[in-house]
Amino acid sequence: MAKILGIIVVFASVLGGYVLSHGKIAALIQPFEVMIIGGAALGAFLQANPGHMVKHVLKKAFGMFSSRFNHTFYLEVLGLIYEILNKSRREGMMAIEGDIEDAAASPIFAKYPAVLKDERMTAYICDYLRIMSSGNMAPHELEGLFDMELTSLKEDLDHPSHAVNGIADAMPGFGIVAAVLGIVVTMASLGDSDQKMIGVHVGAALVGTFFGILAAYGFFGPLAHALAHDAKEELNVYEAIKASLVASASGMPPSLAVEFGRKVLYPAHRPSFAELEQAVRGR
Repeated sequence: MAKILGIIVVFASVLGGYVLSHGKIAALIQPFEVMIIGGAALGAFLQANPGHMVKHVLKKAFGMFSSRFNHTFYLEVLGLIYEILNKSRREGMMAIEGDIEDAAASPIFAKYPAVLKDERMTAYICDYLRIMSSGNMAPHELEGLFDMELTSLKEDLDHPSHAVNGIADAMPGFGIVAAVLGIVVTMASLGDSDQKMIGVHVGAALVGTFFGILAAYGFFGPLAHALAHDAKEELNVYEAIKASLVASASGMPPSLAVEFGRKVLYPAHRPSFAELEQAVRGR
């Protein structure tokens, strides 16, 4: 909701100030300037990013209007970790083999649809539970493996924000390109155009610069920051899972292991100790 409000405020402030200064909205309608800037930005984006990443970036960008990283989601993640660790402690690590080999058919994972829906996070949890069930890795070795995977995971999660930030940096330049082309059109028409038409051509050229700068600082720049924040929150959940599983591998009981994970979560939506305890006991 805040992001939608931010977009509305940008539009209202810029266009409202323009209209109140006796500007004409019709003068800003320059489809060919938009085609130059938008087409160049799209082409640069396609050149700079792998094919599979283009779809991923677009999906993440459109998903920015509603974040899943909230109090409820954190409780689901920690609740899942607690329940599966509790089962392994009571019945042995072999008892969870069916759960981690086919999470989609697991009655435990079925209780936590928000986590199960995230295939990467589900695979991440199952992979490390599978390693723990082998019983051949010391806690510090497990933590080292976690750290190596989290490093590569961070690079992957940061890519959408880097991609959009690159476009944000380029938009003012593409706006200048559109403006220069508009001036070229203006100069080419000096011999057979009156002052009014020359003014229209110059205005269209300036609109190109306006669009490029507004898109960069009003939309793509903030979107890149929002994607970076989303990546940090997602990585933070993976770090919380790591803390819980490493604590369990070190001999901590499930209730204390998930407390390790809870303390790693960012404070904004972190459940309290009592809320987590009530959630896991209730299940």
